[in-house]
Amino acid sequence: MKLSIRSKFSVGMVFLLIILALSIFSAYYMNNLSKETSAILKENYRSVAYAREMAGAITNINQEIANSFLTTRNSDNVLIEKELSLIDNSLQSEKNNITEPGEDKLVAGIETGLKEYRDSVVKYSGSPQPVSNVLFLHEKFGALYQQLMLLSQMNGKAIEVKTDENKISSQDALTQMTILASLCFIIALFYSYSFSSYSNERFSQLYKGVKEIVSSNYGKRLSIDGTDEIYEMSLVINKMAEQIDENDKKMSVPLLADSERAYTLNDIQELKNMLIRIKDTEEKAEALISKLENR
Repeated sequence: MKLSIRSKFSVGMVFLLIILALSIFSAYYMNNLSKETSAILKENYRSVAYAREMAGAITNINQEIANSFLTTRNSDNVLIEKELSLIDNSLQSEKNNITEPGEDKLVAGIETGLKEYRDSVVKYSGSPQPVSNVLFLHEKFGALYQQLMLLSQMNGKAIEVKTDENKISSQDALTQMTILASLCFIIALFYSYSFSSYSNERFSQLYKGVKEIVSSNYGKRLSIDGTDEIYEMSLVINKMAEQIDENDKKMSVPLLADSERAYTLNDIQELKNMLIRIKDTEEKAEALISKLENR
């Protein structure tokens, strides 16, 4: 199917719009992927922070109990209550931030262990206790600390895995978009080159033909094939050239040598009308030439 110049130009613009749409969609997709990944990783980072806060709090409590026992003094209940309050807040936050498989069971175990540890610490801080109780608290601390480190490692590992998966997904998406955009760009580039060559060749033929006609070569005819606008213009120009050629031949017929021939007023008026038509036709041709040169 043959297309007009306007249709071909519109097709080229469609390819450019497709490339633009792909660029916008790629940026939008990558931005959303980045936001979603950041939100997911933020939850894991919070779990790591909660685990470390609880581990730090029980470490401070264990050190206070050990120091008070070694120095034979009462433990600092204010410090202990402060650390226990921090543990409660962090534990509650972690319970509302479960993200990984098996994390809920691990947190439930930590909650049970912390409750037992809390009760034991409260009993110990009330009055001096024998060394067996101190060792028991130290063992509970060790078990809880291991569980909290396991919770931190679980979420830390999840961060690494999700980061790698995000890199792979982003790379795959970027590769697909790049291939598709490159394909559209190559098609658009080939089409633009083809369209430019096609249009330049036909405009050149039209320009040279019209220039010949304006140079008084009225026998010149444009032989441009096709169905587009340039072909239609060539038909109009050929018709104008044919009319000018006919008028020119009529004007070049030798006048009768009979000096006694008398021209009537009608003959003179017809001659004037013919000159006017020729002048009008030449002005149209010059205007068309000017229009083509401006293009």
